[in-house]
Amino acid sequence: MKAVGKPSATSASVLALVLAGLAMLGPFSVDTYLPAFPDIQRSLSATSLEVQQTLTAYMFSFAVMILWHGALSDAFGRRSIILVSLAVFAVATLACASVHSVEYLWVFRMLQGVSAGAGVVIGRAITRDLYAGAEAERMLSLVTMIFSISPAIAPIIGGWIVTISNWRTIFLVLFAYTVLLLWVCYRKLPETLPLARRQPFNPGSLWINYKQIFGSPIFQLKAGAIAFNFSGLFLYVASAPVLITYHLKLGADQFGWMFVPSVAGIFLGALAANRMAGRARVGLQIQLGFSLLMLSGVVNVGYHLYFLPALPWTVAPLFFYTMGMSMVAPGLTLLVLDLFPHIRGTVASCQSFTMTMLSALVAGVIAPLLSHSVLWLAAGQFGFALTALVLWRIGHKVGKSQRAFELKEK
Repeated sequence: MKAVGKPSATSASVLALVLAGLAMLGPFSVDTYLPAFPDIQRSLSATSLEVQQTLTAYMFSFAVMILWHGALSDAFGRRSIILVSLAVFAVATLACASVHSVEYLWVFRMLQGVSAGAGVVIGRAITRDLYAGAEAERMLSLVTMIFSISPAIAPIIGGWIVTISNWRTIFLVLFAYTVLLLWVCYRKLPETLPLARRQPFNPGSLWINYKQIFGSPIFQLKAGAIAFNFSGLFLYVASAPVLITYHLKLGADQFGWMFVPSVAGIFLGALAANRMAGRARVGLQIQLGFSLLMLSGVVNVGYHLYFLPALPWTVAPLFFYTMGMSMVAPGLTLLVLDLFPHIRGTVASCQSFTMTMLSALVAGVIAPLLSHSVLWLAAGQFGFALTALVLWRIGHKVGKSQRAFELKEK
């Protein structure tokens, strides 16, 4: 299929909906079944740690395979890789609904993780294939705004389902969503990478590309900033079952208390990024976002130093954290993608790999260590945001020095 040109306003909106739908697959895979952890534990006669590791298994396989989605799309086209990945995810999801031991759930959660990341990675490459500059930033922020409803509604839907049915129904609903998404992508998703721009898929070329990307200090610093920002949020996502049911004494159908303010922040941050695109420097937008992140961290830690967890104060800082995170992400993501414009799909994979591996570490190690205390969770989130700020500042300085050196050489 030939690559399409720049879409019209109407088709651009449709494309944003499709890309957002693909991006939603990850949050739906993680957040929807969080309220069902106790039900899964009882049904499969598993320990709480074994059920927690179903999330770790998903995140680890997601992170490993996400390194390949972009390279595969650079070689074989964007559309075909997305369609195959959706088909694999549908099969894995149906299998998750039918397992009778936690070990099999680990296996099929890993298969879900292998296939779930294609949409979000390749979606960024599709956006950059079609748009540049402020237009690309607007499209990314528009996708984020649409996508942002998923972390809010996913745990709420999961809580409702497990209350009126059981955890297996959650995976059946996710299967139906995947089949619908596969049909929509088959009908509406264009191919944006022509044959002339595709890269060879062989070990030599891949090694050179990965070595070039991961060997770049600027990539490591800027992709690291995105990863640490997101991990500050994911720390709370992974700890949600403990935070909601143990610390805040809420039921499985009340996860919205945490996820609604988080998603409201994501939506408003993306909206602000969308409005600022082309009107304000990317650097200024990123600085404003980090200001909100720091403010959120200070307030969150300060409150829990002196007070016990309580609504709405325990969850209110998440609104400002996610708003700042959402303002930082679009501009910083474009800066990362444009480091290696000839292999954007591979760059998107490497950036997502960095973010997801850190998230897997958070889910499997850091969240279990910190979730016993809301103060420790707040301090952990602030630490992630502060680390991201330091990486961004260093990366910005290194980038300026490198550009100055290149101009001098010319």
